[in-house]
Amino acid sequence: MTDAIQEKVQEGVRTAVSAALDKKAFDLDVLAVGALTSIADYFILCSAGNERQAASIAGNVEERLRLENGTKPLLVEGATPGHWVLLDYGDFIFHIFTEETRRFYGLERLWGDAPNVTAEFAETAHRFARGDEDAAAPRNARKTS
Repeated sequence: MTDAIQEKVQEGVRTAVSAALDKKAFDLDVLAVGALTSIADYFILCSAGNERQAASIAGNVEERLRLENGTKPLLVEGATPGHWVLLDYGDFIFHIFTEETRRFYGLERLWGDAPNVTAEFAETAHRFARGDEDAAAPRNARKTS
């Protein structure tokens, strides 16, 4: 993958992370799965308190990526009933779970060999959204160190 394409993918991940955090997603993780699978380069996982919040997060991610990056999902699954919403953008896949559903499926365990790069994307997304280079990562993103 060329540097320009990789930067565009990372920009999309930053936008998606920022959009999810804006809607109070929590336990957000970004896993770099590209070396382990050809499905995608990144999996983004986050939790929502209920189905309505999961739908709100998904809607905001879709809208922000469309407006800011000109990107639409290739596939949207699970919007109803909303226990697990999957937004497939090709190079990255965004998973939004209710807490119970996330615990049940345990994607973090299944993809345990994938590097967790959450800090890189959550911190960067937060800085871009606030225009503040010295800002810390938001409290609702997981710390990976």
